[in-house]
Amino acid sequence: MTLDEIAAYNADWLKVWTDKDVERLLGFYAEDCVYKDAQTAAGLTGQAAMRAYLTGLFAATPPMTYTPDEVWPIPGGFCGRWYCDIAGAGRMRGFDLVILDGDRIALNEVYVHMLGA
Repeated sequence: MTLDEIAAYNADWLKVWTDKDVERLLGFYAEDCVYKDAQTAAGLTGQAAMRAYLTGLFAATPPMTYTPDEVWPIPGGFCGRWYCDIAGAGRMRGFDLVILDGDRIALNEVYVHMLGA
């Protein structure tokens, strides 16, 4: 992928996170994907585990708006930095490591921290 294609893919993907659309979001992930974030440090494997996790996560969190900041191509994928505004709870900055299998995410590791008001 070119840098422009990566930026567009990342923006589309983050928009679906903002929309909290589990099924559309799973369309970005490979069947046997591995996903890791602060709540799933041991990781989740596969779309069924992702579906269960995302359904619970989205039900338990207020509206969240993800805004892409910057992307960097790496062998096999990209890294992307973003900001997330959380309704009533502040703002966080995040960073994704994304390894692709074709146009689907095979590995996604997410790192975040809260920002001051």
